[in-house]
Amino acid sequence: MVSEASATPIVLVHGLWLTPRSWEGWKERLETRGHRVLAPAWPRMRGEVEDLRRDPSALNGLGLAEIVEHYEGIVRGLDRPPVIMGHSLGGLVTELLLDRGLGAAGVAISPAPVKGVLRVPPAMLRAIFPVLGNPANRNRTVKLTLKQFHYVFTNTMTQDEAKAAYDRYHVPGPGKPIFQAAVANLNPRAGNKVDVHNSGRPPLLVIGNEQDHIVPASVSKEAAKRIGKSSAVVDYKEFAGRPHYAAAPGWEAVADYALDWADDHAGATAPA
Repeated sequence: MVSEASATPIVLVHGLWLTPRSWEGWKERLETRGHRVLAPAWPRMRGEVEDLRRDPSALNGLGLAEIVEHYEGIVRGLDRPPVIMGHSLGGLVTELLLDRGLGAAGVAISPAPVKGVLRVPPAMLRAIFPVLGNPANRNRTVKLTLKQFHYVFTNTMTQDEAKAAYDRYHVPGPGKPIFQAAVANLNPRAGNKVDVHNSGRPPLLVIGNEQDHIVPASVSKEAAKRIGKSSAVVDYKEFAGRPHYAAAPGWEAVADYALDWADDHAGATAPA
């Protein structure tokens, strides 16, 4: 096992409707492999899950640019470039940070789409309708019901498992990032735009999940293909039978694959 002093640090970026608590299993497992692991919260996100459920108003109007700038400051503040791992919207943040030349390598798990990804399967539309169905949600937070959470995150799990995950991890999330993503392909200055010809980007692994509703595997695969137009390393891995929820049963295999890949690619440069 490598020592924490010599291993590349890891920054974990959580997704919408969740907090850093959602990484608790991942964080412990990556730390047992000798890595220093940071799991910082989004900007304006103060307190624990229970606090945010009582009053999520601080997150009203929180958008993608503010989230990315927040994590850029964290990454730049480290003594060396970390591996950046993000889930869902956090996966998109990971891709945007790498596009800025930050990080030693990145892993994007079911990432929200970058600009230019055109595939919008019916399951994805159904999953984001609780937000897009009301234009007023753009500048406020939206709480998922247990039924909605089960469809979006835990559709391969039992009702009891889904409720346990919902009770422990779910918080209301800002609607603005979903509205931003919905119109990104019509906006020349969209916040989710990456330079697909950026050969200086650190290596990236995109992970798709076969049973994912809100970011179907076909969307993740299209994103990897689009970002991979340069000579920078962009790999794609799909896991069969898995939902959007990164801590669904069997998550250990995903975490191990992600870390093995990151350890192999951290600091690698694009071919000449």
